[in-house]
Amino acid sequence: MLLASFTEIDWGFFAHRLINKMAVFTLPEEMFGFYKHHLEYLSENAVNPDRRRYIMPAEAPRHYIDLDSYGDSAIHQLPRYWADAVSQLSEDTLQAYGIVPWHINFMSYQLTEAFRVGDPERILRLSADLGHYVGDAHVPLHTTSNYDGQKTRQVGIHAFWESRLPELYSNGYDFFVGKAVYISNPQEAAWNAVQGAHAALDSVLGFEKQLSADFREDQKYSIEDRGFGVARVYSRDFSKAYHDMLDGMVERQMRASIKLTGDLWYTCWVNAGQPDLDCLIGMEPDQTAIKLRKEEIKKWKEQQYKPQRSEVDGGN
Repeated sequence: MLLASFTEIDWGFFAHRLINKMAVFTLPEEMFGFYKHHLEYLSENAVNPDRRRYIMPAEAPRHYIDLDSYGDSAIHQLPRYWADAVSQLSEDTLQAYGIVPWHINFMSYQLTEAFRVGDPERILRLSADLGHYVGDAHVPLHTTSNYDGQKTRQVGIHAFWESRLPELYSNGYDFFVGKAVYISNPQEAAWNAVQGAHAALDSVLGFEKQLSADFREDQKYSIEDRGFGVARVYSRDFSKAYHDMLDGMVERQMRASIKLTGDLWYTCWVNAGQPDLDCLIGMEPDQTAIKLRKEEIKKWKEQQYKPQRSEVDGGN
């Protein structure tokens, strides 16, 4: 049998799929039919951004932000908007340390456009991806350069917190988070998610280190059959002790991920003019019609932002 380490990244495939699935149940009736019809797609494709990390160099920075690389109080001092951040820090710097809160806002713009043009394939793909990035923004270890405890001799804590614990204990979590609500500032909401996750980082690292001092190596780890082979994992006793010390943190962060995902899907739909989604169920996208619709929306936007004659020449 294969002996391997348990090293899934991000929330783990299990948790990402669950977050997207449960977010569907926050949506209003006008959206629910379309999203429920495609529930399996939204769940299964929640992990696509992780798969892209191995073939697209530009993908990785979209999943995290190393706040500690910017110095103390970075969470309060970094520019909230992308253009301001690029102007102040340079795009190369931002890409080097991660861009997850800005990318969530960018994805929200893209999803709004997909709703406007009535492209069901793109709506689903962007919805699935957006849920993934929202989930990542709620993981404390996605807010630090010490993302796997490699700087504090805690290697493996990443997968432990976001994969092992949800798989062991999520059956007891309450994932009904209420109905989706409109968010007036998605960019600020993304930063609030990162800020909340970062505030929990000291506990994530500190509690594991504290427990490790009380557990022998053979008590801390065990060997389990993971389906693909035998893997070395954190033992169930150590996992329970850590989960208890975290006092509901993993559940809270998963619930927050579900809620914000649903809120952003709903917000994008509202900002697109609340199009009829029922008519898109089972529809094959007509690329010619979609292209025409994009051109119409582009012209409409240009007209909206075109200076009025009075603004140009005083109306004379």
